[in-house]
Amino acid sequence: MKGMHAALVAALAVLAFSAPTANAESGRRVDHRITAVAIGVGTASSAGYFALNDWHFNHWNSARHGVTSFGAWGLTTVGCAALSPIVATAVLNRPLTYREAHILVASCFIPVIGGWLVNEAYNNHILWAPDEQPAPKPHRKRAK
Repeated sequence: MKGMHAALVAALAVLAFSAPTANAESGRRVDHRITAVAIGVGTASSAGYFALNDWHFNHWNSARHGVTSFGAWGLTTVGCAALSPIVATAVLNRPLTYREAHILVASCFIPVIGGWLVNEAYNNHILWAPDEQPAPKPHRKRAK
């Protein structure tokens, strides 16, 4: 019963975070292919995590492959972070921008909202990249 409730809460969270913002033109939008790559590689990494435990969901048995649960989590997370920019470069058929690469890596470390947080950090000029135009400086009126 707890598993069903957890799955329902997770599904609602995914729907809530995938809703469009009220002001969609305020920042740069991410190519939908980048989002598809993040979802695909993240799903494959999750499958790899469970495959290391021979698809047993009840408890972790580290004797199966000699890897603890935390080790498998770290291994699949780092694998996702390394593989997702490679796959995205092949899908887009061009080099990635810093923003796109950072979004993909953040999506591996913090699923569902990691990429969104990094994109918003770029939009609000908390992060910046050398391949993007600098933000315009606000115009200040002179005191008379």
